This record gives sequence, C-alpha cells and structure tokens, in this order.
Amino acid sequence: MTWPLPYPQIDPVLIAIGPLAIRWYALSYIAGIVLAWLLLRRTIAATPAVGTPEQADEFMTWATLGVVLGGRIGYVLFYELFFQTDRLFSSPLHIFAIWQGGMSFHGGMLGVLLATWLFTRRHNIPLWAFGDRLVPGVPFGLLFGRLANFINAELWGRQAGPDVPWAMIFPTDPLQVPRHPSQLYQAFFEGICLLAILLPMARSEKIRARTGTLTGVFFIGYAVARIVGEMFRQPDAFLGFLFAGITMGQLLSVPMALLGAWLIWRAPRAKPA
Repeated sequence: MTWPLPYPQIDPVLIAIGPLAIRWYALSYIAGIVLAWLLLRRTIAATPAVGTPEQADEFMTWATLGVVLGGRIGYVLFYELFFQTDRLFSSPLHIFAIWQGGMSFHGGMLGVLLATWLFTRRHNIPLWAFGDRLVPGVPFGLLFGRLANFINAELWGRQAGPDVPWAMIFPTDPLQVPRHPSQLYQAFFEGICLLAILLPMARSEKIRARTGTLTGVFFIGYAVARIVGEMFRQPDAFLGFLFAGITMGQLLSVPMALLGAWLIWRAPRAKPA
C-alpha cells in the first residue's frame, strides 16, 4: 500500500447530453428521498398506525421542499450571514442559487421539521409519532450525500500523517497535502451506523408506542456522529474554527442533541398515538 492513497478520479457528472448534465450529487438526493419514501410507506402503517401509504406519498413533496429550501436558507444563515456578508448583500438573489453549492443539514432538518409540523396539523396526525416513522429513512440520504461529497472531492478532512495509511490528496485541495477522507467517515457514522440503530428499533412495537423515542434517538445519534466526524473534517476556509477548536457543525449539533434527550425523557409520559 502506498502512502498517501491515490484519490479515485470519478467524474462528478454521470451523464452529459449537450447542456443537460446528470450529476452524482443530484442522484444522491433523489436516491435518499426515494428510499426514505419507500420506507415511510411501510412504517407509517405499522402498529400503532399514524397514517396511510397515500399520506406518505403526499408528505414526500412537503419533505423535498423542506430539505431543499431549508438546506439552502440554513447554509446562508448559519455559514454566510456573519462570515460572508459582502457576498450575501451584494447579491441577495444568491440565497436561491442552489446550483452554486452550499447546503446545510441542520437547515434542511429545520425545513423538514417545519414541513412535518404543517403536514401533521393538516391531517390531524401526532407530530412526534409521525416523526418516529420518518427518521429511520433519513440516514439513506445522509449516506448518499456524503458519498457524493467524496465524488465531488469537497468537504475533505484535516491534514493526516503517515499514521493514517488511507489518507488521500484531493485534487481540489490547494495545498495538495494528505488528508483524512472525512466524507467516508461521515457516510459511515451518519449513514450506516444510524441505519443499524434505527431500523431494528423501528421494528419494535413497544418502542413505536413510546412516542418520540425514535425521533429522539435519531437527533442524538446524528449529533454525536456529526460532532465526531467534524473532528476529522477541515472547516470551511471562510469560517474556520469558532472557538476552542469548535466548528459550526458541532455547535449546531448541540441543541439537536438536547432536543433528542428531551424527546426520550418525555416518551414514557406520552400516550401511545
């Protein structure tokens, strides 16, 4: 094994026909949404049922808008508002330029949470009971999204030494130094590990009856996975570390973990949906 490992050159564009280009990044969103939708169709009707497969179909339109709009607006608010103000105020329409990159998971989560709240109110469905059926499919999107980051050679990790034999030099790195492939770390922790935890729990009727438990486990699990992953990920150049080596991703994960802990704490007191 040579050190560092050669970065596998994968064209970010899967197929290009004239001006039309199909990118791996777009496919990752599509794959994550489709798999989450298929799983939601099964979990929503599991005992105790909180909805129908037809309502799961309708909700995915709401969820898609929440992911895209929330992810983009969240990125602008959390990462650019105070750190790239010149760029933002010189071109306010930049907030809608999704094709230029820049999406925040925490913003997308808030967007989906808002969409879920509106949807459940409209259909008279308990919010957290519906959330319990939704969250087991979320790691699919996280897994494919991080793999797309790796293919795009973006969001790479911090500099690594010879003690990390799988370190890579990413073609987009201006320093051209060996780095942790942190996208793969995060794909493992945020995608595979969360799936391994949530899917078995989602099959338990006792856990499903404790409304909010699965949602709380997901919030805490993602927060822990993100905080650990950020220890190996290079912060955005324009942002850097906030204080005491803390990154924005770690800071935003703290209230998410607290919300998850509150949901689990209140679950025994909640009546089954």
